[in-house]
Amino acid sequence: MPARTRDTAAIQRHTRRAHAQERAQDYVEAIADLMAEHGEARATDIARSLGVTHVTVIRTVQRLQREGLVKTLPYRSIFLTPAGRALAARAKDRHQTVVAFLELLGVPRTDAMADAEGIEHHVGPATLAAMNKFLAAERPRRRAGKQSTRPAKRSRP
Repeated sequence: MPARTRDTAAIQRHTRRAHAQERAQDYVEAIADLMAEHGEARATDIARSLGVTHVTVIRTVQRLQREGLVKTLPYRSIFLTPAGRALAARAKDRHQTVVAFLELLGVPRTDAMADAEGIEHHVGPATLAAMNKFLAAERPRRRAGKQSTRPAKRSRP
């Protein structure tokens, strides 16, 4: 098998794994946010937060339960396990990094927030580390009022 085909296959496998994890990350992040805001996370609140049906939430929560990310009791809220809390924290950090990076590039906040929802799940560890390194270097420069290291915006003709 040619190297290019192997590389493409590896990239496709990585993308499929990322897609499989997207839903779990979105759910545990939503559950963590709801618990922080309201002290509980109910299926109806999760459905409203993610724009899905109650039935979809129930099915996904059952899968998350099998994966050890959430605990539920009949007619009670949904709770994150320690593994679920850890995944939610990693997902939130990743999301915040991508948003900050996009904003630093000049993307308006609302667009950066929306775009980060898709990008955050597909950014690999090396890219995320590079984004964090860039952000860490750029923040002190911005606080000091120095010129940014990013390229200047081109004017339109």
